[in-house]
Amino acid sequence: MYPIDQAVKAGDSVRWMAAQPDVTSGNRFESVEQVREGLRDVSYLADEGIAGVAFLADRLGKPVLVEGPAGTGKTQLAKSVAEMNGARLIRLQCYEGLDESKALYEWNYKKQLLRIQADRHSDTWSEVHDDIFSDEFLLTRPLLEAISAEDPVVLLIDEVDRVEVETEALLLEILSDYQVSIPELGTIEATQIPLVFLTSNNTRELSEALKRRCLYLHVDYPTMEREKEIVLTKVPGVSEHLADQVARIVRSIRQLDLKKSPSVSETLDWARTLLLLNIDTIDEETAKETLHILLKYQTDIAKAAKELAVDE
Repeated sequence: MYPIDQAVKAGDSVRWMAAQPDVTSGNRFESVEQVREGLRDVSYLADEGIAGVAFLADRLGKPVLVEGPAGTGKTQLAKSVAEMNGARLIRLQCYEGLDESKALYEWNYKKQLLRIQADRHSDTWSEVHDDIFSDEFLLTRPLLEAISAEDPVVLLIDEVDRVEVETEALLLEILSDYQVSIPELGTIEATQIPLVFLTSNNTRELSEALKRRCLYLHVDYPTMEREKEIVLTKVPGVSEHLADQVARIVRSIRQLDLKKSPSVSETLDWARTLLLLNIDTIDEETAKETLHILLKYQTDIAKAAKELAVDE
């Protein structure tokens, strides 16, 4: 087991500290069961594995890398943990080409230029330099905002597998020490450790350096019984019979060789659609006519319509 990361800073107006401060970390959760019950209260049905990793992330001060197929509730886990704690969710949506100006910080160049013009009669450049490279001219992006927050936050780094390998280096300092180094200002350190969730759809292998800094959680498609429970929880008015049929049919569809299996959110959309159509029992014709809610490729729809057998 790696030692608990010693974390770092806080402040809506960013504080610059030469020495490492006392750090607030852990003890948001009393037990694994309390995490599970808290998530259930915000309509996220977590098993022991999910609740256990969230509990350990809090106590160890570690980020959580959540991997698994798209649409299995990885992003929703971070949102639900924020909701159950009354914390602010800060989200960094990753994409190809993401750089530090969008993820970390950038300088307000227009405002700096105006200040330079206003101070053009200043005696020395050093006075102007020190003035324009201050927190007044700093534009914080999600990573720096999470580090510098005084209020409780949950940082969601969504779809981290979409960024280039080189871009992962931006995350390493934050995930190791919960600090950010800015050449013009020094090191910004956090006084509280935010809960951090990174999600990945496994479109590429993440670096060992990134994985080493995180606790690991794999979230797969739910079991049939759990998916039925999710439908009953998330779709008001749905009957237990309909929820059971929906879960069974979706499970059988996922066993087909498809380009894209239906996600949990698409299962919920299908259940809501059937409810709006006043359907309480799914027959073969109803299933075929509404497959486009579950499946988003015509080849998948054709394959499911041909091979899917619905229990009468």
